[in-house]
Amino acid sequence: MKGILFTVIETGAIEQQASVCQLRKHDSCWDYGYNGKRMSGTAVWITGLPGSGKSTVANEVKNAYPHFVILRMDELRGIVTPKPTYSDSERDLVYRALVFLAKKLTELGHDVILDATGNIRMWRSLARELIPKYIEVYLRCSVRTCREREKERSDSFGAPRNIYKKGAEGWPVPGAGAPYEEPVHPELIIDTESISAEEAAKSIGKLLSELQ
Repeated sequence: MKGILFTVIETGAIEQQASVCQLRKHDSCWDYGYNGKRMSGTAVWITGLPGSGKSTVANEVKNAYPHFVILRMDELRGIVTPKPTYSDSERDLVYRALVFLAKKLTELGHDVILDATGNIRMWRSLARELIPKYIEVYLRCSVRTCREREKERSDSFGAPRNIYKKGAEGWPVPGAGAPYEEPVHPELIIDTESISAEEAAKSIGKLLSELQ
């Protein structure tokens, strides 16, 4: 029959469903289940201290997998709280907004990278609870190295500059005045003091392939 894509045998009956790919020519037919609904996407939360290389690694993953959408916490914060105070309640609000945005995008079938420190474990746990295909990648790096990188980097990717200096002055900066709760059971740990951003992205790509 013309326009029919799938023939599904279920409980002895043959059901025919119309092609959804005709409506979205830019999508692959394999992105849809037998019920005609788009399959959920994957969310990769790249977490680590400021200066550990999150944005750089996220960009490398994006280069290898152009269909990924990068959600940067600092860009979201600039819209949600243009004059941030970095209070506990404000951080909680912005991180919950980030998780909700990632959840909705994955429900629409998009693969997402969360480029966010996520210094409190409960925010990352919330994402794991709400997003079926969730991967947590921890970029492990010493505070000392992160401080040096933060002073030298030319592109802050929207993050405030000199944050460790500000942390020493009393700002609630993770790793300097505010806690960073390391992941307990991340899907992947990458030591960015010994592994380049390109190698880190390859490790993430390998994990994505294994989990498909």
